[in-house]
Amino acid sequence: MRPTATTTAETGRFISTGIRDFDEILGGGLTPNRSYLVEGTPGSGKTTIALQFLLEGVRVGERGLYITLSETVAELQEVARSHRWSLDGVELFELVSSEGLDPEAEQSILEPSEVELGETIGGVIECVDRLRPARVVFDSLSEMRLLAQNSLRYRRQILALKQYFSTRQCTVLMLDDRSSEPADVQLHSIAHGVITLEQAVEDYGAERRRLRVVKMRGVKYRGGFHDFIIETGGVQVFPRLIAAEHHRAFTGELVTSGVPQLDLMLGGGLTRGANTLLSGPSGVGKTSTAIRAALAALERGEKAAYYLFDEGLGTLLARARSMGMDLAPFIDSGQLIIAQIDPAEISPGEFASWVRHAVLDDGASFLAIDSLNAFLQAMPGEKYLLLQMHELLSFLNQQGVITMLILGQHGVIGDVRSDIDLSYLSDSIILFRYFESRGNVRKAVAVSKSRTTPHQASIREFTLGPAGLLVGEPLIDFEGVFTGLPTYQGVTPLMPTQPDGARG
Repeated sequence: MRPTATTTAETGRFISTGIRDFDEILGGGLTPNRSYLVEGTPGSGKTTIALQFLLEGVRVGERGLYITLSETVAELQEVARSHRWSLDGVELFELVSSEGLDPEAEQSILEPSEVELGETIGGVIECVDRLRPARVVFDSLSEMRLLAQNSLRYRRQILALKQYFSTRQCTVLMLDDRSSEPADVQLHSIAHGVITLEQAVEDYGAERRRLRVVKMRGVKYRGGFHDFIIETGGVQVFPRLIAAEHHRAFTGELVTSGVPQLDLMLGGGLTRGANTLLSGPSGVGKTSTAIRAALAALERGEKAAYYLFDEGLGTLLARARSMGMDLAPFIDSGQLIIAQIDPAEISPGEFASWVRHAVLDDGASFLAIDSLNAFLQAMPGEKYLLLQMHELLSFLNQQGVITMLILGQHGVIGDVRSDIDLSYLSDSIILFRYFESRGNVRKAVAVSKSRTTPHQASIREFTLGPAGLLVGEPLIDFEGVFTGLPTYQGVTPLMPTQPDGARG
């Protein structure tokens, strides 16, 4: 089994790397007959990307050659088997074979004092002349650096190899494990393009990998860092989301949230191409409100995507069903996608890619993120969360998607605080609070902001139960409801308390 190509750049100006989204980052692929530097520490993914590059060549009828000074042929074949690939059509050339271990042999095991650099270069030239490959991987330059013993000789040999490969019409990936001094960037000036791979180990959770195109001559590539993962089948790259690249015409109509009284508070309902932040303490009703809005979209025949970070899927479905909101038929039909996400196992770029494909490929017009608190744990810091959310929300708004963001706050009654402030990124904000009255803990809701509609400023009580989400009349006779300890100054009746209590 070989990785599937997904680009059409083979016959034009570019050739494919075998990784569709990587080609997108590169501006279409690699310029043929040039030499590229792929650098990264051990384990960052250089070998896997190199093999996919060669296998893509086999798919389009190009001969591939993998020249290895660092890994054995057996190790390369094991890497291919782990991805269920066949290396038929790829020539593996090991410059140091078992013969090099023979004490009688002239060549030893790549110790600079015992091996001549000229012999190694000669072996490379002989192999290329014999096979005449279109694609070559040279693994790795760190061994070449050891053989050269000084930087001047090393640079001269790399320049000579680059010139040689160009005369043989080869597209070359030169791998380097960055074992030299960090400031040693002499290879960057020699290579036609430079791609840096990074791997970071978090205190908890899976390691994170990302890549950056440092240089690519004559090509408008997508700059910055792009997350990627290595899984069975090869490398999967997640290009950094740029909202400005995605525009779609849509009408900013108002649609129901599924709760008529809440629609009135919002000034007519939810606006297409706008996002709504649901903010409040745990259990107050934020998730239930988002589920009801998602169900309303499903009942209109739309597709919805719900990203669940905090709660178990089974618990969510059971709770929704207890309030008369059965989501199972929509999940079974594929109209609703609920993805339960472990924030320790997913990178921000991967999540943005999921959202992008849900909207562009699956046609989702309603999307919910539950919650931003857990999403924050997948980010390296609050600054990056705000930048990520800005691009993500801009993309969703430009696609006409109705987006609901859930933000949990610390505290229950009284002083309630948030980890982050996303109010300036939100088009609408719905606040939820607990308050005490006559020995009961009750709930209140208010719309504090709406950029798209003239919203109401009233504070209303609401309850959750078998009948769903019910919103009452404005609490005009109460003062200090959002402090948690209001004073009652009139005759406004409160709503009946649900026997089972409210869950949100």
